[in-house]
Amino acid sequence: MLKRRNRVEATFAMSSMTDLIFLLLLFFVMASTMSSPNDMKINLPQSRAKTTTKQVVAKVSIDNLGNYYVALGKQQPVAIESEDLEMYLTSVQQQDSTMYIALHADEDIAYKEVVNVLDIANEHKMKIVIATKR
Repeated sequence: MLKRRNRVEATFAMSSMTDLIFLLLLFFVMASTMSSPNDMKINLPQSRAKTTTKQVVAKVSIDNLGNYYVALGKQQPVAIESEDLEMYLTSVQQQDSTMYIALHADEDIAYKEVVNVLDIANEHKMKIVIATKR
């Protein structure tokens, strides 16, 4: 009878350890699924948002070849070199300090092209909106 009782007590002692290991395993599985790997391919330029900006002063477009185009308001886009973009945007900002930049970037361009425009806007404290299709 004593041997059987020790065996039952050992089983109960191990069950709490098994619960703890199961909870730790569950925690690590959940934590590992929350982190996203860097090599995941995503297709970002789509949105279902209904809000739009009321005032868009400067439009910056980047086509799939990496060419930059700028336009004020509803004017036709004009080609510009990437090196001249910062000077152009700062001159527009001097005319109107409440300006917005609408960035229209092709989904197939290198991400560094978008980051280049974001850096210019951040450096000069400009408001920027990234345009997406619905």
